[in-house]
Amino acid sequence: MVNSPALTLIFTSVPNHPEGNMNIYDICCIVTESHFSLCLTVLCSQLYQQGRLCQLGGEFCELEVFAKVLRASDKRHLLHHCFQALMDHGVKVASVLANSFSRRCSYIAESDAHVKEKAIQFGFVLGGFLSDAGWYGDAEKVFLSCLQLCTLHSEVLHCYRAVECCVRLLHVRNGNCKYHLGEETFKLAQSYMDKLAKHGHQANKAALYGELCALLFAKSHYDEAYRWCIEAMKEITPGLPVKVVVDVLRQASKACVVKREFRKAEQLIKHAVFLAREHFGHKHPKYSDTLLDYGFYLLNVDNICQSVAIYQTALDIRQSVFGGKNIHVATAHEDLAYSSYVHQYSSGKFDNALFHAERAIDIITHILPEDHLLLASSKRVKALILEEIAIDCHNKETEERLLQEAHDLHLSSLQLAKKAFGEFNVQTAKHYGNLGRLYQSMRKFKEAEEMHIKAIQIKEQLLGHEDYEVALSVGHLASLYNYDMNQYEDAERLYLRSIAIGKKLFGEGYSGLEYDYRGLIKLYNSVGNYEKVFEYHNVLSNWNRLRDRQFAVADALEDVNTTPQQTQEVVQAFLLAQSLGPTRPCLG
Repeated sequence: MVNSPALTLIFTSVPNHPEGNMNIYDICCIVTESHFSLCLTVLCSQLYQQGRLCQLGGEFCELEVFAKVLRASDKRHLLHHCFQALMDHGVKVASVLANSFSRRCSYIAESDAHVKEKAIQFGFVLGGFLSDAGWYGDAEKVFLSCLQLCTLHSEVLHCYRAVECCVRLLHVRNGNCKYHLGEETFKLAQSYMDKLAKHGHQANKAALYGELCALLFAKSHYDEAYRWCIEAMKEITPGLPVKVVVDVLRQASKACVVKREFRKAEQLIKHAVFLAREHFGHKHPKYSDTLLDYGFYLLNVDNICQSVAIYQTALDIRQSVFGGKNIHVATAHEDLAYSSYVHQYSSGKFDNALFHAERAIDIITHILPEDHLLLASSKRVKALILEEIAIDCHNKETEERLLQEAHDLHLSSLQLAKKAFGEFNVQTAKHYGNLGRLYQSMRKFKEAEEMHIKAIQIKEQLLGHEDYEVALSVGHLASLYNYDMNQYEDAERLYLRSIAIGKKLFGEGYSGLEYDYRGLIKLYNSVGNYEKVFEYHNVLSNWNRLRDRQFAVADALEDVNTTPQQTQEVVQAFLLAQSLGPTRPCLG
């Protein structure tokens, strides 16, 4: 039996209980802070086990009741697991609430400004919760209704509200990969900014510019994303909500990573992690957001082992907060799948990576259409893993089956990317490069060469001739020429170019150099240049020693400074470094 008085009260207050007549909000109001999460979780579990989860859904679907529950702003994130359980059970509570709110907004269209303002404020809370929970389509509907109310008045207050609404709308459209609509939303926000300026008012643009940076980053427009992240950083001022500051720091860090400005990226993401942990706590979804971006940084600076650990921590938090078939859980699975694939590439042990890739795809296909862009990257990761498993497989029939499945996944990803971004895009180029590697494994060498050359040409035009992505594709084409097409002069030239880029960006201990060095040893053996064979055996031995000494930190989270600079100091350091020009660390 339950020992906690609070839990006993809950079980006697459940609908249909002979002694109970309180709704969920009444229960939430009387339990203590320490019991809130436990109470909701146990209540949800008990109702589910009794086959009565629909009763809970019935209450949550009542807009007035859910509005009262959301008033507990400091406890709001604790509702996610319960909410997700309802969605998994088939209670479409997110869409019911969004539709109810939309209808309410249409009813009050002729009401006075005060009534509309109250509805807008509630819409921000409801839409914010749905957005945080990953139900972007329903959150979008809520924010569109809010925006419609804002347009019914021309007062300065409503211009401010319209800007805030556009920022929120841009965020959910980014999350749902509606990039074209996102661009329109940004332009609309700018128009409201202009209206405010004409009245002598000015809204802070940090959040808006941060969301634009996220949109441009997703579309692989890295130069523009980097430029707008600088503008967002300029807008960080004292008194800005911590959530906005954290999100701007995250986006700026990612923009710095893809521009290979690693020192700047490191300072920004570590401060974001620290702020999120200190302000929201180590079990909060916002903290997991920063960890995913920290993992992205670590992976890109070649600290692969630590990136895996960070991604795992982020996934654990998201599973604890959301559980079930949630989009945030799916993206964490995908990130962990890819980092695990990279980490275990040389060992050939891909079971863990495959598990997370398949879990990500299962969740996404359950909640989103089969042609949704979010599936492109998950399918790509699974295809990469299947190819490596196939290569190591000793059964010819199984190998062919796995390679064909990988081929189908890569083609699907390519089509999704081309539909969303067009031919001339980094994401499309990555898919061409992946197909090139796969065709090599399938012994379709001419097709492989064609795909690699396509990838290199697109990447060079978009990223320049000395980018990491270019080096990857150059190294893959070198491998094709070396191992399968006997074009040794071309292979040597490409290997040396890949090595030069890798060393320039990451230093002498860069992990990717191993494959280029081994390729050159094989190449020189094939042409009988044994002096070079000996030379690169020594180079490879030195590389191994460097790798053993690198990344001695036992836990990347311990490396996040516990007594960091103030936020304004971090911002000013970033802007000062920006004015002095690009810098890159030597990671060797």
